[in-house]
Order: sequence, then structure tokens, then C-alpha cells
Amino acid sequence: MSQEFLRPLSELPVPANLLGVLTDIDDTLTTEGVVPEHVVAAIARLKKAGLKVVPITGRPVGWSVPFAQAWPVDAIVAENGAVALRRHAGEDSALEKLYQQDDATRAANFARMQQVLAEVEARVPGASRATDSAGRECDIAVDHSEFTQMAQADIDACVAIMKAAGMNATVSSIHINGWFGEHNKLEGARWIVKALFGLDLDATLDRWVYIGDSTNDQLMFEHMPHSVGVANIARFVPQLQHLPRYVTQAERGDGFVELAEHLLQQK
Repeated sequence: MSQEFLRPLSELPVPANLLGVLTDIDDTLTTEGVVPEHVVAAIARLKKAGLKVVPITGRPVGWSVPFAQAWPVDAIVAENGAVALRRHAGEDSALEKLYQQDDATRAANFARMQQVLAEVEARVPGASRATDSAGRECDIAVDHSEFTQMAQADIDACVAIMKAAGMNATVSSIHINGWFGEHNKLEGARWIVKALFGLDLDATLDRWVYIGDSTNDQLMFEHMPHSVGVANIARFVPQLQHLPRYVTQAERGDGFVELAEHLLQQK
């Protein structure tokens, strides 16, 4: 393994002109399925220091609404880059929903995805749609570790069915996600950074930090020079072709807080 990857967080250089933090949610901000108050407080400290904070998640947009309203973030990008929630300027709770696909494309894709989801449930023993599926508009999700436990061979079988149907598929720490379209976490990051801040992510890569925990963060780990894994990424290391460059000592939400403190100490 190259020494450029999985170095301790203490070795992460913090750019003097740092713009912000892009972050996964599940098992990166959450601990036992909940985002603790001290994690929300860490986000608030980053914002107070003038940094932008945007979670990018495989969770559905419906699930994301209360968090987009409550957390001190610039936006939440949901469903692996397909849709985003941001507050209306000057309003505390009103949210605006932004999509990467037009209405007709989303409707056609949604119908096709439900057929694939039914096929997965019929063909893979123990496969069942994620409990948050009702809030999904642009993807489907099968639960492998949130409320059920699936063997790796069955996870692989779900991915294979999705890909055979022409879908993109990825595995997070809790779900198997599938969708039609070219979006993913990286494209979602590029899109939202341009839409919200008028910035080109690729032209400012060294001014952002990304933190995540699993295989669906690989594109971000590969692309972002300041990429960080929380310590529980150890579970996924054997399955990762692209590792984060740095790793926290703490797991899950505590790992995110560790990163926030590291960044703020050097600002």
C-alpha cells in the first residue's frame, strides 16, 4: 500500500485558503444511526470559521429534509448526487429542491427502477428495499446492514442485477444503491459547488476536504487530494481500489469531529 494513503490525520496539511468540507453522512457523521449533538456543534464551528459544509449522501431526499432544515450546512446533496436541498436565502426553514435530471427523465427512470427493485427482491434471498425507500425519487436502495445483514455474495448479486439492467450501482456502509443517469457523488459535488458558490470544483480541488467511510466514497477518495476516512473505513479497505489519503483515529461521528478540530486549529 502506498504511503500516500491512509496516513494519520495529523499529517493532513490544511490550506490557508481552505474553502470547505464535503462529507458523507452514514457512519461518517452518524454513530449508531444518529448524528450526535457534538457533531452538529462541530459543523457549526466550521461554518462560524467561514467554511462551507455540504453533506453528500446516498440517503433519499425525503429523509434529508429535516436535517437540511436543522443542520448548519449550505445544502445536502442526496441520492448519490441526483438531488439537493438548500435553504432559500434569508429564510430559516424553507427549502429549495434542485435536480440534475428533468421531470420527464426522472419519471421514466423511476418506473424502470421499481421494476429492477422488484427483480432484486424476487431473485436474491433476503434482499429487501431500504426502510427509507418511500422518500426516494432518483434511485433505489436495498438494505444490507442497517436493519438486516446480507452476506457479501448476496450484496454482489444485487449489484450485478442492477448493473445488468443498465444502472449504476454502489455500496454504502448500510445500503446498495442503484440509479439511471451519469450522476454520482463526485458529479454531485461538482454540480452543487458550481450551483451554490459559482466555483469550479476541479479548479479548486486543493481547497476542499472530503471525508467518508465506505466503497461509495471511492470516487471522492480518488479525486480529492485532501481525502479523509473515518477510522471505521477499516471494514471496507479490502474492497477499496481507491483509499483516502488520511484516516482519523476515531470512528464515525467522532472521526468527523476530529477532522473539524484539526482544520480549525490550523485556520
